[in-house]
Amino acid sequence: MSNVTANRRPVVILGGGPAGLGAAWQLARRGFRVTVVERGPALGGNAGSFQLDGQAVDFGSHRLHPSCDPRILSDIRSMLGTDLLDRPRHGRIHLCQRWLHFPLKPADILLNAPRPFAAGVLRDMLWKPRAAAGPDNFATVLQRGLGPTICRDFYFPYAQKIWGLDPQLLDAEQARRRVSAGSIAKLARKVLAPSTKGRFFYPRHGFGQISDAYAQAARDAGATVLLNSNVDRVELSADGSAVVEVSTRDGATRLHPALVLSTIPVTHLARMMQPAAPAGVLQAAASLRYRAMLLIYLTLETDQFTEYDAHYFPSAGIAITRLSEPKNYGLAGVPGRTVLCAELPCDPADAVWQAADSELGQVVLSALEHAGLPYTGTVSRVTARRLPQAYPVYAQGFQPHFQQLDQWADTLQGVVTLGRQGLFAHDNTHHTLAMAYAAAECVDDQGSFHRDRWSLHRREFESFIVED
Repeated sequence: MSNVTANRRPVVILGGGPAGLGAAWQLARRGFRVTVVERGPALGGNAGSFQLDGQAVDFGSHRLHPSCDPRILSDIRSMLGTDLLDRPRHGRIHLCQRWLHFPLKPADILLNAPRPFAAGVLRDMLWKPRAAAGPDNFATVLQRGLGPTICRDFYFPYAQKIWGLDPQLLDAEQARRRVSAGSIAKLARKVLAPSTKGRFFYPRHGFGQISDAYAQAARDAGATVLLNSNVDRVELSADGSAVVEVSTRDGATRLHPALVLSTIPVTHLARMMQPAAPAGVLQAAASLRYRAMLLIYLTLETDQFTEYDAHYFPSAGIAITRLSEPKNYGLAGVPGRTVLCAELPCDPADAVWQAADSELGQVVLSALEHAGLPYTGTVSRVTARRLPQAYPVYAQGFQPHFQQLDQWADTLQGVVTLGRQGLFAHDNTHHTLAMAYAAAECVDDQGSFHRDRWSLHRREFESFIVED
């Protein structure tokens, strides 16, 4: 810790996910007086974990990818030690009524892919489709790069299930940010990549162990973490000083930071700022859409459901998009029992959002039977968790709205937005941690935030592509 600690000014971080906790640790270890405000009862956000019937389970399927920045990966390794496991990718995708290994493997494609699908992919490799007239969208970008066969049988139905829109109504940016293999050549390189590419890191006790480790490191460095605390208002004075009003179980409190790092949804930030955001900014915030996610957990009284860590279901005839078995990720669990996590994207206005847990359990069992994975054993518990803002939706026309909101946020002296929610971004955990480290580096020893340096990092963030 630096000798100028006494001169360090207070920093308040809104949100206790990986971005907020990573920034908290980086700043606290430099001597800043850091307070993390998290509205939930636990840390990690959508990248957290919780205990269910003796098993650590995640909010969906999560992995730490080997493409993680080496410095960040080194920090995580030092925090978790032998609890950070190096695991092989071992998933399956239900494609055209057949099961293929996911990530794709050449031999599996040749031996098990339906012949019409394999022939179509080969044809698409030889005859590139002509560019469609008019501006690009998600559908045109992918069809031009991957050809109609893969788009028709995989990406288009999967995209419609995840984001709830016809692929032609999604912005081209959605394709660039979410599909790492945007051409047949790139897809072939991924399929033919060395086996080390088909690996990932995972904490023994659930993915949330990463966030917990950052939180503990931040606390050890002097940071304060407030749980069950809701940010009601952020007020900025003309001189750039801020007041953050927080409601806790013990009552209201007012924090007076020199700098606010916000990882909460930028749409929420716009609604809680004082002086109030301009009407156009509030309208832009209201125009941005998020896709919700139902996570349906089935506790099965059996040691293992399958050997696979995850199953993917692009078909429109199967309600869920992905099924994970956490026990197969971290190798820690209860003998004779396993938990499945099914992901069902929807909107809060959909009837299924309000369905009882027992009804949702039947939805999952029906989906598995339809996919040829019937379960006839005992389901001892069904537990649903609801994520109202799981994915930002890049509908066509979203960019002007986000740019207006982002430009307004950039004018807030003493407030910086970052992370998946703060930047309305599709990113993995290692991307959000990279944002956290970058934001901390932009804070000098006197607590001033260097926005010119931050703008350079922001351009780097635009190159991030989600890895599944």
